[in-house]
Amino acid sequence: MLEPQLIALLHGVVGEGNVYADVALSGAKAPWVTFQQIGGKSPIHLDQQLVNKRNGLFQISVYALDRPRATQIALQIEAALSLSEMQIAPVGAMRSSYELETKLYGAMQDFSIWADR
Repeated sequence: MLEPQLIALLHGVVGEGNVYADVALSGAKAPWVTFQQIGGKSPIHLDQQLVNKRNGLFQISVYALDRPRATQIALQIEAALSLSEMQIAPVGAMRSSYELETKLYGAMQDFSIWADR
């Protein structure tokens, strides 16, 4: 399954406990990473049969106390995903943000990921 593999790759960069699906837990300590599936391709053959593959377009977001740290972690994630055995390709470059409520700096990037169904 795709998500456990993705989580393991992200833990390799930011450590256990700092990776969350969709949104970080209340009270989480920065830096942390979230991932969210924001689309993907449905792999159906012309004969209308599903293949044993799944594609997801995932937004991976990093939140840190300062811009350099957020950028550094995002670049480490991009490198780790690119070197992974999974079929992963970035879809565009990193984007940055600032969260007024949390006073954290964000870095987001989208990745197309193929894995077994």
